[in-house]
Amino acid sequence: MTIPWWRDAVVYEIYVRSFADASGDGVGDLAGIRRRLPYLRDLGVDAVWLTPFYPSPMADGGYDVADYRGVDPLFGSLADFEALVSDAHELGLRVLVDVVPNHSSSQHPWFQAALRGERRERYIFRDRTNNWQSTFGGPAWTQVADGQWYLHLFAPEQPDFNWREPEVHEEFLDVLRFWLERGVDGFRIDVAMGLYKAEDLPDLPAVDDQAFGARSPVWGQPEVHEVYRSWRKLLDAYPGERMAVGEVWTDDPEDLARYVRPDELHQSFNFAWLQAPWSATAFRKVIDDTLATVPFATWVLSNHDVVRHRTRYETADPGTGLARAKAALLAMLALPGSAYLYQGEELGLPEVKNLPPEARQDPVFFQSEGKLPGRDGCRVPLPWERSGPSYGFSPGDTRPWLPQPEEFGALSVEAQTGDPASTLEFYRAALACRRQVVEDVPHAIEWLDSHEDALVFRRGSLVCALNCGTDAVRLPPHERVLLASGPLADGRATGGPGAGGPGAGGPPAGDLLPPDTAVWLQAPSGLVR
Repeated sequence: MTIPWWRDAVVYEIYVRSFADASGDGVGDLAGIRRRLPYLRDLGVDAVWLTPFYPSPMADGGYDVADYRGVDPLFGSLADFEALVSDAHELGLRVLVDVVPNHSSSQHPWFQAALRGERRERYIFRDRTNNWQSTFGGPAWTQVADGQWYLHLFAPEQPDFNWREPEVHEEFLDVLRFWLERGVDGFRIDVAMGLYKAEDLPDLPAVDDQAFGARSPVWGQPEVHEVYRSWRKLLDAYPGERMAVGEVWTDDPEDLARYVRPDELHQSFNFAWLQAPWSATAFRKVIDDTLATVPFATWVLSNHDVVRHRTRYETADPGTGLARAKAALLAMLALPGSAYLYQGEELGLPEVKNLPPEARQDPVFFQSEGKLPGRDGCRVPLPWERSGPSYGFSPGDTRPWLPQPEEFGALSVEAQTGDPASTLEFYRAALACRRQVVEDVPHAIEWLDSHEDALVFRRGSLVCALNCGTDAVRLPPHERVLLASGPLADGRATGGPGAGGPGAGGPPAGDLLPPDTAVWLQAPSGLVR
């Protein structure tokens, strides 16, 4: 049986506004991405996922789509997109694009027609509201001139579609066809557990019952699965193993598994891994629950909607966040399934917490009246060079759409390239090592005896150990160290190229794994299964 390309793929999320700017306006664009594709090939990823680049008023960073079949001039043209896909394919990279089916922009022609009283059944209009709240803060209903109200689970500029209207189904099938014909390899589905709402739109007993992804009249209605069955049929009709991955927020692994049945989505994001605290027990539970219920697992540590994991893992010790981030990455890459990376994590970028209010653009910040910082801190443009007004993000003297902190110069691609102690070179080594030793081992794991604060498992000849505790723990028996996220107890193994690559020598069995460190080991030949 042929293994589909996406089963073990490493997919790199590009937040289009913040990756690379070729036009010089301070905003990332498709031409900028195209120029940096060789960097992604050399990093070792298999595919890129592009956040929305469609025409949009940008009330929510492009997730308020006004035209699902175009490219916003801010990002380029349809010809730019087609050139990007062509170049990516020549470099061996697949391309996934975002599709946003839960809601459109309020500037979408359909909604503008609805405001004129035409075809309102394509959205959710009611004479009376319920007590639902917007995910971004405030009521989920806005009143229009004739007195009716429309539902928006996000910003008022993002009215929810009515998926009980057949025309909505047909529209999105046609949108998928449009981009499939232009060579995209798959789709990331925004708010995949949304779309349908309980038909009678009942009040919730308490606002907490609307928690994002919680099973309620707001999220996860059973009818959504028929949508994905129809999408799967469409994707399967195209050559090249086209695929779809869903953004499904749920605390129930069995609920998650329903989205990835053989006739539905190929993958769904496993946010339980992202949400787990720094704990061997918590990580193991997520792994066990996932592998027991989901046929094709995914793993992710950061994305454009959450605080970067380096910052989430920080303690009073300033070095802890980065050490844990690298260790978590190494453990994640050893697990069966595909891994999704978020731009900048390979540089060890932290969350930018001190953005001035006048620079912020996320509607979460504004709808919460500044009580919530929003998501701008993980969306600050990438640093490519050590110096300059934008650290190489934009040409010339242009400053980027969000200000970058001074520390970004030392974290830039230029500063880290060739430095064996850098986070970038560690990521390159980890992805190269994964290609050689992980993708050819069984798609299952075996837990090994370990300290309660350590996570130790074997996949074929690979043994992965992660120390989440405060004391060093003994390494399990092994023939050699393949790669480590930091120095081991004797300092002889690091994550740099040449020091921890496949076949590299390492400390003998019995050496110690320090806290907040992970290691890949080659199992003794007699223990390989």
